[in-house]
Amino acid sequence: MRKLENSELERKSVAAFKQSDKTPIIVILDDIRSLHNIGSVFRTSDAFLIEKIYLCGITATPPNKEIHKTALGATETVVWEHHENVLEVIQNLKNDNVITLAIEQVESATFLQSFKVDPSQRYAIVFGNEVHGVNQEAVALCDGCIEIPQLGTKHSLNISVSAGIVIWDLFKQFKY
Repeated sequence: MRKLENSELERKSVAAFKQSDKTPIIVILDDIRSLHNIGSVFRTSDAFLIEKIYLCGITATPPNKEIHKTALGATETVVWEHHENVLEVIQNLKNDNVITLAIEQVESATFLQSFKVDPSQRYAIVFGNEVHGVNQEAVALCDGCIEIPQLGTKHSLNISVSAGIVIWDLFKQFKY
């Protein structure tokens, strides 16, 4: 087994990325404090050709040196917008027939392994603040909630880890 060289990875150029068909997933980050988490979500979104990222509330926006450290240029490829009010973003997406899902631990949540995408639909997944999670008003406005099952003592994951797990799971349902 031989490790591949960067030149062998067939990476897309920025122009090719922008022209590529996107995975019909929109990421909403609400009140994310950590610039490294924001950058990591950009990088994951680039890897899986995510349609768009909405940065809401206090979530910082590019260009930003700290976001760039983990995004590694993904802020130049993934389309993003900043909005103050996450509820308006969710409502506007719902009005456009996008299925909105909070990634949160709530009553009657669907566990991630049980959630099945409808390949004819677009989805928006909402990630909340590192301490408080997705705010209750946003949870109530969403079409549903997905929970990542956890068996340890903490029952919480870093937002960038949660985003990676959920994006990968939904991506593979669309692409494989």
